[in-house]
Amino acid sequence: MSDTIHTPLNAAALDQLFRTARTFNAWLPREVSDEQIHQLYELYKWAPTSANTQPARLVFVKSKTAKEQLKPALAPANVDKTMAAPVTVIVANDLAFYENLPKQFPHADARSWFVGNDALIKDAAARNGTLQGGYLILAARALGLDTGPMSGFDQAKVDETFFAGTTYKSNFLINLGYGDASRDLFPRGPRLTFDEAAKIA
Repeated sequence: MSDTIHTPLNAAALDQLFRTARTFNAWLPREVSDEQIHQLYELYKWAPTSANTQPARLVFVKSKTAKEQLKPALAPANVDKTMAAPVTVIVANDLAFYENLPKQFPHADARSWFVGNDALIKDAAARNGTLQGGYLILAARALGLDTGPMSGFDQAKVDETFFAGTTYKSNFLINLGYGDASRDLFPRGPRLTFDEAAKIA
């Protein structure tokens, strides 16, 4: 494979992904189709994780029935916006992710790194699963969708409702759709400067 030097994205793309991106709390009554969800997954799945672990597991909560199942687990402040969002993604981590490593990372016996090491399993799942959730947000923005990532829910209730009998554990939620900037959008908060948050060593 030859070396590739990528061209920087243009300003409009950088704005869409980062500079003008917001966490939305209100949603336009516009559907996100199953086709769009599949398109989102097909883009998101290519983003890298350590040893190609890919521990994130996703539930795209879209139907009225599924939304009603999710509702009791939501913190009160998150109920209205989540019920109004066209889709809510449960981002979970599979604590048996390592069972797929012979296929996903055939370059080494990576499965053996994790078997019997619960601390390493939880650490790798948390790190890489959260990273994948961030990739999902960027992929959604790249496809013209808006997002509203959230904590503020009862993980045990979500796990009991959606993941009973599995090795999946919920991590966080992402509301997904077309944001309504005219309602419930907080003023943009300040960001730390480079000198406040970073250094070059």
